Amino acid sequence: MFQDQRSKKVILVAHCIFNQNAKMDKTAFYPGAATPVAELLVRSGVGVIQMPCPELGCLGLDRGVNAEEADQPFEKGNTRVVGLMKRDDVNSRCQILADSVICQVEEYRKHGFTVVGLIGVSRSPSCGVDTTWGDDREIPGNGAFIRALQEGLAQIDVTIPMAGIKVQEPEKAVRSVQSILDG
Repeated sequence: MFQDQRSKKVILVAHCIFNQNAKMDKTAFYPGAATPVAELLVRSGVGVIQMPCPELGCLGLDRGVNAEEADQPFEKGNTRVVGLMKRDDVNSRCQILADSVICQVEEYRKHGFTVVGLIGVSRSPSCGVDTTWGDDREIPGNGAFIRALQEGLAQIDVTIPMAGIKVQEPEKAVRSVQSILDG
């Protein structure tokens, strides 16, 4: 089965790497995809699983910002998002999104594919891998969505190499992604 040109390798990628339009206001660094990273991933021959954006899916494109909050710096917005992601209703929806990704991982692995890694976004309240957000600043730790993924993957005894990148630091981001691709 699957005796064609596919690489049988896939990588999980934060939604906003291929769609900066999904990001919170004041945090997009590219008009569409984060070009250096996206181009590397496409050239690599590894299939890309674009994970859902948990903030978009759970809070909306505007992240529930009201008129008074619209002019706040992104740091205050990120801190507000952290609080919203902790609400039970939002957390439940985030878990559903994580379970969907875990289901895909299981399906690929069942058919002999390799999940080479996961690329998250540093300092993200949701998709942070090495760093997330708290108290108006970047802090060590995982975002809410990455935590849900890690917990779900641990339940099925699957470990996936993960890296967090900052698309505004393209050279460093490309090196991190290349390191995951190289194994």
